[in-house]
Parts: sequence; C-alpha cells; structure tokens
Amino acid sequence: MKQNEQVPISLQDFTAGLWKENPVFVMMLGLCPVLAVTNTVENALGMGIATLFVLVCSNALVSALRHFIPKQVRITTYIVIIATFVTLVDYIIQAISLDLYNKLGAFIQLIVVNCLILGRAEAFASKNSFGRSVVSATGMGLGFTLALIMLGGVRELLGAGQLLGYPVFSDQFEPWVVMILPPGGFIVLGCWLLLINYVKQRRSTSAIKQELAASHCTVPQRH
Repeated sequence: MKQNEQVPISLQDFTAGLWKENPVFVMMLGLCPVLAVTNTVENALGMGIATLFVLVCSNALVSALRHFIPKQVRITTYIVIIATFVTLVDYIIQAISLDLYNKLGAFIQLIVVNCLILGRAEAFASKNSFGRSVVSATGMGLGFTLALIMLGGVRELLGAGQLLGYPVFSDQFEPWVVMILPPGGFIVLGCWLLLINYVKQRRSTSAIKQELAASHCTVPQRH
C-alpha cells in the first residue's frame, strides 16, 4: 500500500479547492468554459454543476480502480471514464432543460478535455483513497462552480441589468453590452483576480507584521 493512501480525510482536502487551490482564480484551469458560458448566472450554474458531477464521479471511479488500471494506458482509461460521465450529463441536461442545453452548446462535450478533471484524476485520484478523492473532487468542483457564478453574476448584472432573469436596476439603467460578449469575460476575470490577489497580499502582510510583533515580545530584555 502506498504511503499517501494512509493519509486520513481532512477538512483541508475539501477547502483547498474553494480558496487556496481554486481551479479558476489560482490554478487558472478550464478557462475556456469560464470565459464562454458565464454571460449569465443560469449558464454558469449549469456548467458548474455539470463539471462538478463529472469531476466527482470520474475521480471516484479512477480511485476505486487505481490498482487495476495498467500504467501504460492510464491516461486513455481516464479519458474513457470522463467521457462516459460527460455523455451521461449531456443527456441529463438535454432532458431537464433543452433551452439550457442549447445555451451551453458544445461546451458540455468539451468537459472531456477540461484540464481540471483530467489533472485531478492523474495527480490525486490515482494516488489516494476513495474517500479523499471524492472529498477533494467535491471541493474542487464547488470551487469551480463558485468561480463561474462570481463571473456570471457580475456579467449578467452589468450586461443585462438583471440576475437569473429578474430585473435589478430601474428602466433608466443602460446595460454594458460588452459584459455579455467574450471581452467581458476577460475583463471580469481580470478584476476578480486583481481583487483576490490584493486580499491575499494584505493577509500576507498582516501575518508578517504579527510574526514580527510576536518575535519582539519574546526577546528577553537585558539588564
């Protein structure tokens, strides 16, 4: 048994994907759907849930079969597993909401080549226990979904003056059409990255100041 399989499940396995290792704002993975389908919250939520489903199910199956998959064909096997769940979620979305299915378009099928899903299967699920793989994949999927909603909320609010189809501003509000176009995705993503990095820098500076203050307090005084 591998040493890393003995590591117990921890809260860090779940929370890492939400903030410290967020797939979009930190690792910059899966940016194609992030920029393409986040013009509304509905589209962002639909793509996020679809990716979460595929990520959790594929990582769970890869972890369960990790001892039976030959190393020589592991990447091919992972892609087949991921493609199976993508096909399943494709039919589910088509059955639930044909309108949402048409809005997401080919990006549902492109989940197969999402670097986030294949990367987690290779780097984590194939080397860790079933429980840790499911918990980590859930955190990563929720972090990805949260990032999509954060982008979709801003773009829909400024680009259409509404959220989830409900008007937010008065009739005098002039929508920023650029926000629902592809350039709007780059603009909003850049603004979120700027804000998140600013918060991280402030926290880092504050932590350093606290450490320096604590070190000064512990220095023995000479008489």
